[in-house]
Amino acid sequence: MLFDLDGTLVHHVNPRVLQALEFLDDCSHRGGRLVARFRLARRSRAAAQRAPKLLVHKAIHKVRRKSVEEMLVPCATMRSTLERLRAEGVTLGVVSNGLGCGYGHDVLETFDLRKYFSSAVFREDVARGKPWPDSILVALRGIGRELRRSDVIWYIGDQRKDITAAQAASQAMGRTIRPIALGARAALGAVEARLSPAQIMWTPGDFERAVNAAFNAEANELSLAASLPAPLL
Repeated sequence: MLFDLDGTLVHHVNPRVLQALEFLDDCSHRGGRLVARFRLARRSRAAAQRAPKLLVHKAIHKVRRKSVEEMLVPCATMRSTLERLRAEGVTLGVVSNGLGCGYGHDVLETFDLRKYFSSAVFREDVARGKPWPDSILVALRGIGRELRRSDVIWYIGDQRKDITAAQAASQAMGRTIRPIALGARAALGAVEARLSPAQIMWTPGDFERAVNAAFNAEANELSLAASLPAPLL
């Protein structure tokens, strides 16, 4: 199970800051797509092999003056859900379009979230951020074991690009990655993608209840099977 970071696991004290960051990130993506259209194929391949410059992202973090404790609040409900998932043996990862150096890694350490995740992928770790599938694919390759055919993969995020990235990763891998929309912005993306209403969670509490219900139902089935009499031979 993979999670977005900003707006999903942690919330900004000033929501306008998150909105501004998402807007700049979207502008950076659209600008990159526009440049790519006019790039020769050979130059495109060469550029993909170089580390991304991430000028906008680096500029944002350079002018930042507050610590992560002053900027962010961890979501207590999502932490509780992470605890349940870890207790159930679910492999977890975090995927973010934010920089890891000077921000994302600090967030995970400061709020004691690192312990939950087998992999953590940030913007400088991939050539293209969400809505491209690159970061999700890298996160899945870094979970510490090979994916099994029986694995069920969820990706939880609060933006339209999270839904798009999960669907693009599904197509690239040739197997289903189930996007879970958290909140109104992601819900719009889920509706546009014609996802099931069961994949739309309006609040972290909705997601926590869905996770608990899934594991409680599984536990009840196992309990019922154990209580049935053994078949006659």
